[in-house]
Amino acid sequence: MATPEVEISKNVLMDIAATTLDGIEGTEVATTPLKVGEVLRTQTPGRKPRALKVTREGQDVTVDVGLNIEFGRSLTGTAEKVQQAVRENIELMTGLRVRAVNVTVQNVCVPKGGQA
Repeated sequence: MATPEVEISKNVLMDIAATTLDGIEGTEVATTPLKVGEVLRTQTPGRKPRALKVTREGQDVTVDVGLNIEFGRSLTGTAEKVQQAVRENIELMTGLRVRAVNVTVQNVCVPKGGQA
């Protein structure tokens, strides 16, 4: 008897990455400006487009993320934490291989409810 195949959609990979990122203190996925024509595309109401992209080639996944990091946190340390957490969660939950998690720090922001 053949083993049934399970297909994992790109949206699931995006959700795993986004949920992982939401759980990392002092970071948030940056919003990305809309490109010409994207305003008319169907998007989830009330959600801003986020700087998060997942590319899949067979069993290999690459994640590109733009982050806002709170002032006072180590940028490289936080980026490494993000890379490790996203890689571990995607690989653990899907069995796919994460080739790279590319992090771009887009903004340094004042902590919510606090001062720099």
